[in-house]
Amino acid sequence: MDLNGLTTVIAELKDNVLTITLNRPDRMNSFNDAMRAEFKSLWSFADDEDDVHVIVIRANGDRAFCTGVDVHEGITISDNPFSKQDPGVDLSPKQNGCWKPLVCAVHGMVAGGALYWLNEADIIISSDDAQFFDPHVSYGMVAALEPIGLAHRIPIGEVLRMVLLGLDERMSAKRAHEIGFVSEILPRAGLWDRAQELAERIAAKPPAAIQGSIRAIWESRDTGRSHALATGMAYTTIGNPIAQQQVVRSDVPTRKYEVR
Repeated sequence: MDLNGLTTVIAELKDNVLTITLNRPDRMNSFNDAMRAEFKSLWSFADDEDDVHVIVIRANGDRAFCTGVDVHEGITISDNPFSKQDPGVDLSPKQNGCWKPLVCAVHGMVAGGALYWLNEADIIISSDDAQFFDPHVSYGMVAALEPIGLAHRIPIGEVLRMVLLGLDERMSAKRAHEIGFVSEILPRAGLWDRAQELAERIAAKPPAAIQGSIRAIWESRDTGRSHALATGMAYTTIGNPIAQQQVVRSDVPTRKYEVR
């Protein structure tokens, strides 16, 4: 894949970290058909490329990480009701079979369809000015797809409050941190550097161990406990011999760590 040929995002692969920067700041990084297609290709590239250990998504512009669908351009949806699919599928890594860890670094407005990325992120960090909201019902639209994904991450009461109040209320970065949606809040100036730091620390670990852990944990949310544990055992049987060959145990530092 030619990472230099993208039009809606900037993508750079360096030191095993694929950094994707949403690059439609004049449209508040809203997504259109072109962005959907580019993300679908990026997930396939990231999945197939062994040099990609971690993915970071961030956004250019001062006002917004992303405000969802570009309402001026719209997006293509089939007229045939049996051919219609969730437009966010193209944006979602796990639904595209990409089990590389995803770090999202968000700022400003994080609205509606932006949740497609956050709902499947493994780590979300936020600037202190971030505000989360879902405007669907204010515009007379059913809010279903993004909130359903969100309900698997945060308390159902918080999801319903966001949906039902629409444009009348925004969740602050502080509240998002309190409910465990965001794991860390930083000043805007330090957001990208911190995302890169976290990504590089993850990328330095054996990739087979990372991917197997992510897949086992995410898939467990769609199954019962016994089934999840059985599948998890299978993944350790498959992944541990590979991952242990990817690291020299005596070289792993055990006393250098942060306390959060």
